[in-house]
Amino acid sequence: MKTALICGISGQDGAYLADLLLHKDYQVWGTSRDAQMCSFGNLQRLGLRDRIKVASMSLNDFRSVLQVINKVQPDEIYNLAGQTSVGLSFELPVETMESINGGTLNLLEAIRFTGAEIKFYNAGSSECFGNTPDLPADEMTPFRPRSPYAVAKSAAFWQVANYREAYNIFACSGILFNHDSPLRPQRFVTQKIVSAAYAIAQGQQDKLHLGNTSIQRDWGWAPDFVESMYLMLQHPEPDDYVVCTGETHSLEDFVAEVFACLGLDWRDHVITDQSLFRPTDIAVSRGNPHKAKEKLGWVARYKMKEVAQQMVQAVINQEGENC
Repeated sequence: MKTALICGISGQDGAYLADLLLHKDYQVWGTSRDAQMCSFGNLQRLGLRDRIKVASMSLNDFRSVLQVINKVQPDEIYNLAGQTSVGLSFELPVETMESINGGTLNLLEAIRFTGAEIKFYNAGSSECFGNTPDLPADEMTPFRPRSPYAVAKSAAFWQVANYREAYNIFACSGILFNHDSPLRPQRFVTQKIVSAAYAIAQGQQDKLHLGNTSIQRDWGWAPDFVESMYLMLQHPEPDDYVVCTGETHSLEDFVAEVFACLGLDWRDHVITDQSLFRPTDIAVSRGNPHKAKEKLGWVARYKMKEVAQQMVQAVINQEGENC
């Protein structure tokens, strides 16, 4: 039985990845800054909490990281931790850099220090590419980050590449484009849209305030995307991969699909709010998943419309259970 350590297991991707690995007969450990106090709500929601072993770990503390790795003795480490919000990174740039780049460096250094044969996955981000209005970004596209979050993810990406080359560590970065699910926190715009649209359909709310709805993104389904993480660590050679659906849609398209699922016209309810615009933002984000398909056999099963529909259905189901 293999053992996997998921840093950031309480988040959306961590919970779905834990589910995937349990189905593949892994022993799964997860970390939180304070595992005794964390509710691990997403694991509870998926019915996994009792099957996961947890440990307290601060990624910014090398001693803490080393202690947990020595205790767990994992075959694979998945680094999904750190500050996850692009918008919040403008308010917390130092914390964002320390939690993402510093945390990644501590994990890599701990693997090097122990000398153990540990395979390492690092969560990269399409935000690193910046605007890609013409050719879809692939693994050779230069980074042009436009947020503190993207700067931190870019630095972490190069830490992984450096440790792979300098110390022959099996380390991979998945450069993931946007991916969503019902486990997304409310601060993410997709979940905000779904929740507001449902409230409007129920007569509990009248308007939804959004920022720039003309931005274009490649939206995928989180359970699809975590499968690519697993596949990267099963490949004979460590490498970096762009993970996306290959289709780009505007936020307006996503909004329209969500409201249409509830029998509403979004134009009757959505207000553009200039105060919600970011200092800098990516206008168009396009990705090319060819390498992941060719080398890993990975293909996105769900595209934007299916993602929107499933998120709406999940809210309807959840509200029905609460009645």
